[in-house]
Amino acid sequence: MTLATGTGFELHARPTRKAEFLAKMEVLMPWAEFCVLIEPHYPKVGNGRPPVGLERMLRMYCIANWFNLADEACEDALYDVPAFRDFCRIDLGRERVPDATTLLKFRHLLEEHKLGTAMFAKVGELLLANGMKLSGGTIVDATLIAAPPSTKNEEKSRDPEMHQTKKGNEWHFGMKLHIGTDSKTGLIHSASVTAANVHDSHEVPNLLHGEETRFYGDSAYRGKAQRERLKEIAPQAKDFTNKRAYRNCPLTDADRETNRRKSSVRSKVEHPFLTIKRLWGFAKARYRGLAKNANRAFAMLAMVNLVKWGQPLTGEVRPA
Repeated sequence: MTLATGTGFELHARPTRKAEFLAKMEVLMPWAEFCVLIEPHYPKVGNGRPPVGLERMLRMYCIANWFNLADEACEDALYDVPAFRDFCRIDLGRERVPDATTLLKFRHLLEEHKLGTAMFAKVGELLLANGMKLSGGTIVDATLIAAPPSTKNEEKSRDPEMHQTKKGNEWHFGMKLHIGTDSKTGLIHSASVTAANVHDSHEVPNLLHGEETRFYGDSAYRGKAQRERLKEIAPQAKDFTNKRAYRNCPLTDADRETNRRKSSVRSKVEHPFLTIKRLWGFAKARYRGLAKNANRAFAMLAMVNLVKWGQPLTGEVRPA
């Protein structure tokens, strides 16, 4: 290490929240396992320009996601913020920060090979190997992620893979992120990404593991067709979705109390949305097309599970 990374002369320094968060993720992220997933697709050393280290690019990609940075902004932030450089293990006395084009190509590589989905699946495997057990309850929900509705762009049109939907009295344009979480731990075990006009209940087959004994959801997941679908997917599951009021059939006090008890369990499904949309800034789609945004969503869901679990994951499988 050179003097460019030197610290220790400050009299009144303290760890910032950024530095504390990065130190936490340094321990929680299974870097070796993620690198094994990406390495078969990563450029090899040859006659051309030597590729940047795989783990370094993965760390840079994580910073871009956690702090909602575009490729150019992530490059600038690495020059500006010492905590980011320490996390990516970059010594400006010896080397430059990987430029925005390098990060762009790395992101495209992850998107092309659907490695965000692979990272989400790998975290699920590691959680099961490290003692996590799925309970009998699954909570399902969906959230809207906005896309630019403007046509003032090069194509003179909106993203054709995004659609509009009405929620309450407001119209929204974009996509939906659907997740299924365990009712006991709050960990996400399944997810899917669709256009915004796909009804929440249509994605239920992709959000259940089939061994449920309880099924939680808001009133959007009620209905005769949904109950019949639930019997086919999870025959042992009891329907614990919230009751809905109708024009000539308002909810009774007993119904409201029942919904309140169900919602106390169902609230766990909202926690991942808080982290992804409010803390990490994925409330708006950054790219055109569902595939690119879905890859980012699955990678971030994997990281949410790591934060929720709160302990380092190892590749060692526990004996039965």
